[in-house]
Amino acid sequence: MGYLTLNSKEVGGFMRKANFKGRCQKRSLEKCIDVCKTYDELQYTYANILDEQEDVLEIRCNVLLEGLEEGAYTSDFVCVKENNDLMVRECVNRNLLTKPMTIKLLEASRVYWLRHGVDDGGVVINEERTI
Repeated sequence: MGYLTLNSKEVGGFMRKANFKGRCQKRSLEKCIDVCKTYDELQYTYANILDEQEDVLEIRCNVLLEGLEEGAYTSDFVCVKENNDLMVRECVNRNLLTKPMTIKLLEASRVYWLRHGVDDGGVVINEERTI
């Protein structure tokens, strides 16, 4: 998986359980068929970026990873690109990247999507800040 760093000030999480009940912002995006639900600033910011990318035709948010051994988790974004290939992105805050559960879930997502023929997977992380 590749990495993309975004300038995001708010700390959020990583892959969420399918029935996650945290604070949520609901909004309409041009390329998102359903209501786009974002749970932190990093996910919100990246949804805007995806909506503006010319090669992204459709955005799906919080897509359930069906039958995942680790439980009912979702991928943050699954996008259909111009060539009809899928692109998957997980949003993870930098401070959680080395946590064992984060590593386990990112690997589970990577393997899940590879099994479904998706090889364009990546992780979006927030920018490191120095004071």
